[in-house]
Amino acid sequence: MPSLRQFTPEAAWQAPEGEPIIRIENVSKRFGELYAVDDISLDIHSGEFFSLLGPSGCGKTTLLRMLAGFEMPTEGKIYIDGQDITQVPPYERPVNMMFQSYALFPHMSVADNIAFGLKQEGMPKAQRQERVREMLSLVQIDKLAARKPHQLSGGQRQRVALARALAKHPKILLLDEPLGALDKKLREQTQFELVNIQERLGITFIIVTHDQEEAMTMSSRIALLRDGRVEQVDPPHRLYEYPNSRYAADFIGSINLIDGYVISQEDNRVQIRSEDAGCDLEVIHSQPLIAGTQVTLAVRPEKVRLQTEGNAIANRLTGVIKEIAYLGDVSIYHVELPTGKRIQFTQSNIQALAEQPLSWEDEVVLGWPANSCGVLTQ
Repeated sequence: MPSLRQFTPEAAWQAPEGEPIIRIENVSKRFGELYAVDDISLDIHSGEFFSLLGPSGCGKTTLLRMLAGFEMPTEGKIYIDGQDITQVPPYERPVNMMFQSYALFPHMSVADNIAFGLKQEGMPKAQRQERVREMLSLVQIDKLAARKPHQLSGGQRQRVALARALAKHPKILLLDEPLGALDKKLREQTQFELVNIQERLGITFIIVTHDQEEAMTMSSRIALLRDGRVEQVDPPHRLYEYPNSRYAADFIGSINLIDGYVISQEDNRVQIRSEDAGCDLEVIHSQPLIAGTQVTLAVRPEKVRLQTEGNAIANRLTGVIKEIAYLGDVSIYHVELPTGKRIQFTQSNIQALAEQPLSWEDEVVLGWPANSCGVLTQ
């Protein structure tokens, strides 16, 4: 999966002496008997573009609202810059929030919408006008200052909402599904702009999204949530390449999950017997695994390749193509093994071909190296 970030500022959260700008300590939120957030602890550092990712109902929006002060934790503490803000009202927190609906005032011009929060704070008019000009230029809507929200496209309204949220120069910007209403092309374009703005300003961005590609594209780190708990926190490449559970592996991107059990391990080479695959498989795994341990081998479709007779490779499977999805740049093939298990693999469409080289019911031999897959034990 692509990433728009030119660098990954890992040092901030890897350095033991680095104090986080946000510390969430054992925070839970209960509605009646239901835990929307269940004992979450997270450290988020200054300058991060941090994503809260997960399906509907996993607790990500509730956690964001607790950071904003719109919800109070049932248990636990929230610190910003070392200060306990758990019970501090929203207007006294150094954060601002950009809502999914954008929540623009329909009777106000674009400029007045952006200036609203500054006016409420009592900023002098000349300074306020200068800040509005600065924000209009930042999000590239200088020529729209006099328009009303109903005269704007969805993408333009999104920019106004972003400019208004940034106008008060908050330490932290919270974004609740900010790109959900945009079409695919505009969403991808806006992802570039958000990353560039965040890196230029150095403000900590925390975004809630259910879109894995959006999170993978923009984030310095991602917290994957499940049923109110944190499943895994990692930079995008680690979350994709080294998921720590079946849930994480299956949620991020497409993946082949093949069940089996360990039959032996020599150094870092693990032999797995799999009824799914109908054969033994091999994987490189640095941690010791006891013979008989039930495991799941995880291999991404792009790691699986067509094999020739003379090509020696650790993992080889023969099957029949049952489904083909042509996506323009790549084609996705679903291959059924003799066991009934289906394996996905992809091929890049480098040349414009009148006919596809592979077709339904073709028998193919697939393979992947032992170091191109992972082992999951949970």
